[in-house]
Amino acid sequence: MNTRPTKDQLAAAHNTTIQDVIAPGLDVLFCGINPGLYSGALGQHFARPGNRFWPALHNGGFTPRRYAPSEQHELLDLKLGITNVVARTTARADELSDDELREGGKLLVAKVLQYRPRWLAVVGITAYRTAFGFPKARVGPQEHRIGDTRVWVLPNPSGLNAHWTPAGLAAEFGRLRAASEDCRNR
Repeated sequence: MNTRPTKDQLAAAHNTTIQDVIAPGLDVLFCGINPGLYSGALGQHFARPGNRFWPALHNGGFTPRRYAPSEQHELLDLKLGITNVVARTTARADELSDDELREGGKLLVAKVLQYRPRWLAVVGITAYRTAFGFPKARVGPQEHRIGDTRVWVLPNPSGLNAHWTPAGLAAEFGRLRAASEDCRNR
C-alpha cells in the first residue's frame, strides 16, 4: 500500500530515476513518458493515486485484479513490464525538452532490442510522436517496429488527460491485450 510522500521527499525525488520492471521476452513492455515526483519518491511506476494506469491495466484484461503500484514487480509473472521514454523524474512531463525525448527514444530502442518484448506500448501519443519522429501518429497499433517488436501507442493514463475516460482507456488497453494474445498464439 502506498504511503503519501512528504513535501521533502517529493522535492528530493526531482531528477532521480526509478528501476525498470523488465525482463527478456515480455509480451508487453509498457512505456511511460517519465516518472513523476510521486513515483520517484516511492520508487514505483504510475504511483500517483489519480493515475489511471493500474485500473486501465486491470479493466483492459491484463491483470486478474487491480494491482497497486507497490506490486509492480508481480507484472513480470504475467510477462508484462514497465519502463519510460525518459528515466529522470520531474514534477510535470512538460519539463522535458524535445531533445531529451528524442534521446530517450534512442535509449528505448536499444532497451527494446536487448529485451525483445513482443509489444512496446507507449502511454502518451505526444511523447511517442516526439521521441520517434512520427508527428502524425495516432493511438493504436503503429507500422513502426523496433526489430521484431511491434509498437502500440496508448493514451496517457494521467488523471490530467480528461479527454480519455476510464472506460475509453480500458477499451484501448483491451485492444492491445487482444492483439498481444493473438500475437502470442501464432
